[in-house]
Amino acid sequence: MANPQRSARRPARRVSLVAASLIALVVAGGLSLWGATAAADFVESRADRDVSAALADYDWVTVRTDGLQVQLGGIAPDEVQRFRARARAESVVGAGRVVDEMQVAAAAALATPAFEVELLRNDQGISIIGLVPTSLDRTALVERLKRQTGVAQVSDLMETADYPVPEGWEDAFAFGLRAAQLAERAKVSVAEGEVSVRAVTDNPREKLALEAALKRARPAGVTLKTDITAPRPVIAPFTLRFVKDATGTRFDACAADTDSARDRILAAGREAGVPGEPQCTLGLGAPSPRWADAAVPAIRAVEALGAGSVTISDTDVALFAPADVAAARFDEAAGRLESALPPAFSLTAQHEKADDAAKGPAEFTAVVDPGGVSLRGRITDDRMREAVESLARARFGQVDSALRSDDSVPEGWTLRAIAAIEAVSGLERGTATVTPDLVRISGVSGSQTASDTVAARLAQRLGAGARYELAIRYDRRMDPLLGLPSGIECVDRLNAAMQESEIGFEPNKSVIAGDPGPTLARLAETMQQCTDFRIEIGGHTDSQGSEGFNAELSRSRAQAVLTAMAEAGIVTGNLTAKGYGESQPIAENDTDAGREANRRIEFTLLADEPVVTEAPAPAALVKGVTDSPEAVAARVQETALVAATAAIGPALGVPTDPRLALKAATEPAALAIAPVEPKQAGTLPLEAAALPDMLAREAATRPAAGLLPQTAPVDPALAATLPAAAMLVEAATETATLPARGAVQPNRPLPRPETGAAP
Repeated sequence: MANPQRSARRPARRVSLVAASLIALVVAGGLSLWGATAAADFVESRADRDVSAALADYDWVTVRTDGLQVQLGGIAPDEVQRFRARARAESVVGAGRVVDEMQVAAAAALATPAFEVELLRNDQGISIIGLVPTSLDRTALVERLKRQTGVAQVSDLMETADYPVPEGWEDAFAFGLRAAQLAERAKVSVAEGEVSVRAVTDNPREKLALEAALKRARPAGVTLKTDITAPRPVIAPFTLRFVKDATGTRFDACAADTDSARDRILAAGREAGVPGEPQCTLGLGAPSPRWADAAVPAIRAVEALGAGSVTISDTDVALFAPADVAAARFDEAAGRLESALPPAFSLTAQHEKADDAAKGPAEFTAVVDPGGVSLRGRITDDRMREAVESLARARFGQVDSALRSDDSVPEGWTLRAIAAIEAVSGLERGTATVTPDLVRISGVSGSQTASDTVAARLAQRLGAGARYELAIRYDRRMDPLLGLPSGIECVDRLNAAMQESEIGFEPNKSVIAGDPGPTLARLAETMQQCTDFRIEIGGHTDSQGSEGFNAELSRSRAQAVLTAMAEAGIVTGNLTAKGYGESQPIAENDTDAGREANRRIEFTLLADEPVVTEAPAPAALVKGVTDSPEAVAARVQETALVAATAAIGPALGVPTDPRLALKAATEPAALAIAPVEPKQAGTLPLEAAALPDMLAREAATRPAAGLLPQTAPVDPALAATLPAAAMLVEAATETATLPARGAVQPNRPLPRPETGAAP
């Protein structure tokens, strides 16, 4: 039998072992948990420390660790900074452990768009481009511009935005519209408180007027910027004169072809001692694109001399030094200038001698323009001055004289001055300069043989051995033989064509009624010779209807005529259309006849001078010495002989006798007394005897009668070439002037009679 006491102790011992095991397990688990926790804390703290150190430059990043994960937070300035911070953290702990919880700062609110507008105006209309407030009544704006400017078309290319209107916008916008009304060809830029105007005007006078009008219209608080240009004038001859003497250093005349050339010339002048802000005119007509390359060294040559002058007339450069300038200095300055001048420029250098100095500055100048003649320089005495001024008044009408009496001028000085005045009298514009050893003539003429004529006049007055230089440019529009109309004649012919065969319109419309073909044909015939003038086609209405409607109707009708002319093949580049509505009546509006007269299309000349599309060719420089009067007379007689015989024989179909032809050209009055049969004399003028018109016969047979005073000899060349032109009789022109013109100017194509034509 078992021992009961021993059996009772076994369960108790078993319980103790279980408890100990449990305690051991608990302790082991606690130790493991503590170790794991400590390890995790170490990893977290290490990762936090390393990542935070790596992101020290990114002060906006927050670093938080959760076990092995590293959580990045914060607000990045932009997406680039966010990417860089994440890449920096991943380089420390690995990409798989980084949790990106960063955010990017919201983009700044978009700025309110600026209201800006550009108004582009030309002859075809106005275009408006830009952003304007929603509150703007765009339809009313378009109608307003049409009514106030009379343009054909207003294109609305604007966009609107519903944003607050900034202060200063309303005033600037209203001023911009006013600027678009004032400037007919312009770009007007409008911004908050600022208006910029870039415009082109027809001439400097209009430029000044537009600038003044814009300044008057500018409201307070609005900034105005302008860039207004005007066509440059044609300067003939292209002249620069720089002087350094006892009275100071100055430009007596200054012309430049470009802005950069003007700046260079004025800078050289200031360096040479010109005070203040000298002026230099920009113009067309420079003889060479290297004008400044000639002007600048010429100015520096005078500066090197210390006293003297230089004159550049087209390509002719004249350097003058007074007697007190050392000869060595003069030679050096002249040599340097000659080597510096561009090709085509020629230098004449004059050093006054000591014995000449006592005679004073011997120079005489006559400047001719459409307003008359200006006389400057020295003349022998008061009596000779009166004689010279009297001759100038006889030749030119208006005389502006500032001549000074000086009995020390060289011998024959007055005769040289008279010869210069007579020589320049045949030019439309020009300058005659007389010095003791040279007569210089430059200018513009409508004759291709002007240089020959001037040389002949100098020879007749001065005799043989006088040196001259001629630089005369031919202008075809001034040529009387071509008969080109002036601007006023052009508009007179256009208006006459409209009056004789007016272009009509449908009632209250701008649609042309009927067939405008005959009228357009007449307009095209006139415009063939008038395309280079700026001409306005003005539309006018009667007073019936509203003022705004009439203004728009007149403008539309003028534009319709311009369009029809263009479609008919007429060059309309210099034509503009404008509507005047009822503002310029020519008759009363209370009668049908008056209203009919007021409804019209009228052409108006906008500028007297034609539009210059390219600089004219420079004048050819002609240098020479006059022949004897006998040689000149022989040459003129030969010219008359050729002029009289060149086309007479072929026109009559008979041989021509040169002797009788010369007599017919130079002494036609004798033929009127003792008529010679045409086939015997072989002369064309007598053919006019068969004409029923006595005036034609007079013009053809007595040409010398009205050419010169009875006391003066008849110039054979004039007798042969000019009589019929003065009479303007068609038959006489055909018989007396065409052959002579062809002989004197053989390079110009002219209609010639057919060989064998019946008399």
